[in-house]
Amino acid sequence: MAQAQLSSSLPVLPAPEIDWRRVVYLLHLSRTLDSLEETQLVPSKEVLYQFSARGHDMAQILLGLQLSDRHDAACGYYRSRPLLLTLGVDPADALGSAMGRSGGYSDGRDIGVVFNYPNPTGASALPMCGGVGTQYTPTAGWAQAIRYYSETLHRPEYERSIAVVLGGDGSVASNGFWAALTIATTEGLPMLFYVEDNGYGISVPSTFQTPGGDIAANLSSWQGLAIFSGDGTDPAEAARLSHQAIAHVRETRTPAMLHLTVPRLQGHSFQDTQTYKSEEIVAAEWRRDPLPRLKEYLVPAIMSEEEWKTVSADAENAVEAALEVAEARPSTKPETVMRNVFYEGEMQAMGGQHRAGYRVPPSTDRPANKGQRINMVTAIRRTLEHELTINERVVLFGEDIGTKGGVHAATLGLQEKFGTGRVFDTSLSEEGIIGRAVGMALAGLLPVPEIQFRKYAEPATEQINDCGTIRWRTNNRFAAPMVVRMPGGFFKCGDPWHSQTNEVAFVHQPGWKVAVPSNARDAVGLLRAALRGNDPVIFFEHREMLDHSWARRPYPGDDFVLPFGKADFVRSGKDITIVTWGAMVNRCQEATEGISADVIDLRTLMPWDCQSVLDSVRRTGRCLIVHEDLSTGGFGAEIAAVVADETFMDLDAPVSRLTMPDIPSPHNLELLEWAVPSVARIRERITELLEF
Repeated sequence: MAQAQLSSSLPVLPAPEIDWRRVVYLLHLSRTLDSLEETQLVPSKEVLYQFSARGHDMAQILLGLQLSDRHDAACGYYRSRPLLLTLGVDPADALGSAMGRSGGYSDGRDIGVVFNYPNPTGASALPMCGGVGTQYTPTAGWAQAIRYYSETLHRPEYERSIAVVLGGDGSVASNGFWAALTIATTEGLPMLFYVEDNGYGISVPSTFQTPGGDIAANLSSWQGLAIFSGDGTDPAEAARLSHQAIAHVRETRTPAMLHLTVPRLQGHSFQDTQTYKSEEIVAAEWRRDPLPRLKEYLVPAIMSEEEWKTVSADAENAVEAALEVAEARPSTKPETVMRNVFYEGEMQAMGGQHRAGYRVPPSTDRPANKGQRINMVTAIRRTLEHELTINERVVLFGEDIGTKGGVHAATLGLQEKFGTGRVFDTSLSEEGIIGRAVGMALAGLLPVPEIQFRKYAEPATEQINDCGTIRWRTNNRFAAPMVVRMPGGFFKCGDPWHSQTNEVAFVHQPGWKVAVPSNARDAVGLLRAALRGNDPVIFFEHREMLDHSWARRPYPGDDFVLPFGKADFVRSGKDITIVTWGAMVNRCQEATEGISADVIDLRTLMPWDCQSVLDSVRRTGRCLIVHEDLSTGGFGAEIAAVVADETFMDLDAPVSRLTMPDIPSPHNLELLEWAVPSVARIRERITELLEF
């Protein structure tokens, strides 16, 4: 374990490998931007969110100057602008983004302190999020992608690349921090955790985040983690520790933590007056300001007073020029805000296998329909196996998917065939599973994470939300396409933990496509479309249908692909339209025996085939929506609202829904059968509507 000690008080000459003039310039650039915002742009309401980096800035710059590898990546947080400037972000972009103008990080869609920087020629800044701690697991995913490229795909250009994550001392209490720490150390990944310890999470002291307030001391016995800890305001020490920490990760290909204490010289944000700090604490923090300490360290040892002033003036002039450019940028046209929720044909600047050179193989929507009927789980496994065979970027992971082959056997035998580099088990952390998938997708892989049961996705909700919005909030600069396989629904019995469906929650997450196949053929076509697509997809596998005899179909072929948003008419008729999906499709088909009905299997809920439903209802004059999810707020409510709005004058009966009541899935079989729409209840409701 490498626990660095505080440097002595003896003078240490500047390290020759550091471009100290560059450090001085960037530090003044960052300070001038902060000052401009605080004294001019925030009071005039041209900037609405402002987070000063004063005190954090020098150490970030010293770190950023060492991220020189083309495949290095860093993911920061709202106080990370000095790092971004060091990586090469244009100050005009930084200011323009803070002002919400067009261009910049997001075209005015996101707050200006949430950065991203796709850099094809050097280290990139992964798209940050507004949530504390959300940066950790995606960075672990990038680190794992580095190892995958280097060791599995034997790409030598990744052999010294690293991933760096920045966070404050408050973030070490978050789920993301501990999930990423577990991933990085158990996997042995080339990842650096940089904790900027200013002693406060807004008003809460760091002793509330970790016992004793020193995360480095508390992790001193954490296996597989080298720790470098010291003073981030001492130029020599900060430079030395940053260099040692990065060198350790580059050389050993294992994780390290760089823990530097820094003062937060302004409030948490501009509005924070820091009344929770005593005058003595504030004065002590200002005595640790790294700017005068840097000057004392460099002048006259490496540069003259005149040189210092010249560099400072150059930075101030650069900010003045940047402000002129930023103010000249117009606001984004409101009508463009609907663009880039999903892939629209214009390739994102970074992220996803398509950006990395993947070419979609030939496909057909005509099923081969040869061979014996197979169940859905076999169809899913066969599709995954084929895509793993033809696409080296596909990577499968989750809890128990390796040797065991998944709790539902969908990955049985795949690890044995493709190896632990491509099919592997993870720690028990859904935040870690989805977060790492985000980082791997940003690095150009196609991650296929499995969430064992729908209910278990709840700890990953933040990462799921953030992933879906990446393309939109970066205005197509980044995207993180992945396929999240997620079994759910009842199977023989129910219970509140393994039988939840709640697909509507994902429909309500912008940027996610959602597939809910009812049979083996559709599972193949939709899964393959997802695996070859360029958007994140929730692939919902209903547990009851995985081995249901009705859901069995002949394997439709290795080129079979179904488009999203195209429903299937399981039955055609003229008297009523039944709209359904998942496990309710076969029940609706059985319930309409002898009845002239359109039975529509939506197959995908985002997008959903609105036009086919409306056309059918206009013909039949009646509509019944059947689904397993709860009634209140279920996706059937959306369908009912659209049908009522668009076909009101064509209706001969009220639009009706038949769903689970607003209760969790019961475990007792008799209770379950009462709660889930049955064939008899579906037929009864159809009869009521036909007789209306």
